Amino acid sequence: MWWLGRKGPSGFSAYSTAEEVTQGIDATDFTAIVTGATSGIGAETTRVLALRGVHVVMGIRNMAAGGEIKERIQRDNPSAKIDMMELDLSSLESVRKFAAQFKSCGLPLNILVNNAGIMATPFRLSKDNIELQFATNHVGHFLLTNLLLETMKQTAIEQRKEGRIVNVSSRRHKLSYPEGIRFDKINDESGYNSLSAYGQSKLASVLHANELARRLKQEEGTEVTANTVSPGPIATSLFRHHSLIDVFVGLLGKYVMKNIQQGAATTCYVALHPQLKGLSGRYFADSNLAEASSQAVNPELARKLWEHSSNLVKS
Repeated sequence: MWWLGRKGPSGFSAYSTAEEVTQGIDATDFTAIVTGATSGIGAETTRVLALRGVHVVMGIRNMAAGGEIKERIQRDNPSAKIDMMELDLSSLESVRKFAAQFKSCGLPLNILVNNAGIMATPFRLSKDNIELQFATNHVGHFLLTNLLLETMKQTAIEQRKEGRIVNVSSRRHKLSYPEGIRFDKINDESGYNSLSAYGQSKLASVLHANELARRLKQEEGTEVTANTVSPGPIATSLFRHHSLIDVFVGLLGKYVMKNIQQGAATTCYVALHPQLKGLSGRYFADSNLAEASSQAVNPELARKLWEHSSNLVKS
């Protein structure tokens, strides 16, 4: 594992923790939304952003679990500013309700961390009849980002501070169809492969950020960036639906995978670090710029996904 300690141009490595990559950063006036903040890297991202002074709003399904995370963070950091709002990314109605509730609070929004996700689940359709992984990992975040984008733009103008959108993807981001444009196949149960479906949903996260970055760059005076991060291999509960992988993680994960503190580092780095000012439409891993898959940097595929996603979220 010695290679994980090799530092990249940013000065950080795969061994760097979320606290280390944000050391010395004062984000007292910032407000962030972190989805999926009740466990894993979402909970750690919430803790470290709050440690740096950010007012964090946890977008979560399980309010009881969220309350426990909030209490634990504030016990260790009494000055932590944390709120909770119910959010089920697999339900478009829930996403709309969350966005309306957040906007009704009159809060600014500097950082949006689209972190929530599920992995390798058995075939299921969401309430909106969309394959569950695609619905949760991409479509819900696509709608949430669109609904909150004007708030982020306005905050950036009023505070004269760059807004940042961070999509959490995976190293496993690819389409399993050779033609590379058949997102319409996601609801086909025949031949369904849970890991392939996961890879498609995470490819969508990268394409979403890239196309959003392209559109934001075309808007003069908009100080909002959109980037994607890969946390790297982490021993979390995401693997619970895939028994063989879950067994491997349980036995060997601590020897070959990152811990949660290291896994959340890239997310926190991209959300807060001044090194990234003005960078948009990029892909990061191990708190450094990295290369995404060839499909992920295909602008035509990104455009088609945007159109497909827009049709899915129409009222």
